[in-house]
Amino acid sequence: MAAEGQRSTGTAATLVGFSAILLWSLLALLTAASGRVPPFQLAAMTFAIGGALGAATWPFRKGALSALRQPPEVWALGIFGLFGYHALYFFALRLAPPAESGLINYLWPLLIVLFSAFLPGERLRWYHVAGALLGLVGTVILIAGRAELGFAPEFIPGYCAAFVAAFVWAIYSVLSRRFSAVPTDAVTGFCLVTALLGAIFHLVLEETVWPASPLEWLAVLGLGLGPVGAAFYAWDFGVKRGEIRVLGAASYAAPVLSTIFLVLAGFAEPRLTLALAAALIAAGGLLAAKDMIFPSR
Repeated sequence: MAAEGQRSTGTAATLVGFSAILLWSLLALLTAASGRVPPFQLAAMTFAIGGALGAATWPFRKGALSALRQPPEVWALGIFGLFGYHALYFFALRLAPPAESGLINYLWPLLIVLFSAFLPGERLRWYHVAGALLGLVGTVILIAGRAELGFAPEFIPGYCAAFVAAFVWAIYSVLSRRFSAVPTDAVTGFCLVTALLGAIFHLVLEETVWPASPLEWLAVLGLGLGPVGAAFYAWDFGVKRGEIRVLGAASYAAPVLSTIFLVLAGFAEPRLTLALAAALIAAGGLLAAKDMIFPSR
């Protein structure tokens, strides 16, 4: 009975982790729909909403606030991952087409597999390298396939930002395994500090641009509640209590879902090269995650 209860709890936690993947697949769409809000301002607004989402539960859960008492290295890693990644990602979506930026950014599942192979007890195998190369080929096809854009100078900074963002999130995710005992409530603190840093950088570097329509305001609210809010809490809960191998493999569905949502919403054209790039990146991720999907006995 105890074993069945543990399996049931693990299954429920894994399903919670799946919800984070679904929410992240909406990140590019909602960011594109939020209008011309500058990157740091958008980070400040959405992370304030995401942090408030977690803080709103504190009065109803005894001891939740104490989760903020963490060592400096935990805070450094959390802020590096949340602030660093999203500042780069929002910057990329402002400077380059959202579908292309989103797919380049979604190299992070491949990078997580590659980086985790260097952890104690893990080895880098041929299918890890082959999966990474498939993702690289998909990215090259993605950019080169847009003949009218090519490597236009105005889009290169955005593509670079998306690429670096993928590395930041992969490093954050792999290093977070060292702090698996840190409670999920600490994510609230990371979100609030990220919002504060976003506001500071915005005031120094950017000109304030508010959403221009109710739809854009709804997109900002949706970002804060979903991909930049609930998703972080769900992912933290899922990877700590659920089946992390299943969640890791499932994350490769995010770029395909993200592209589909962008096309359906009219933010990207249903090009053959776009579909091919999404398929190659997803296939590369699945190949690199071979051990997660088919673990050896």
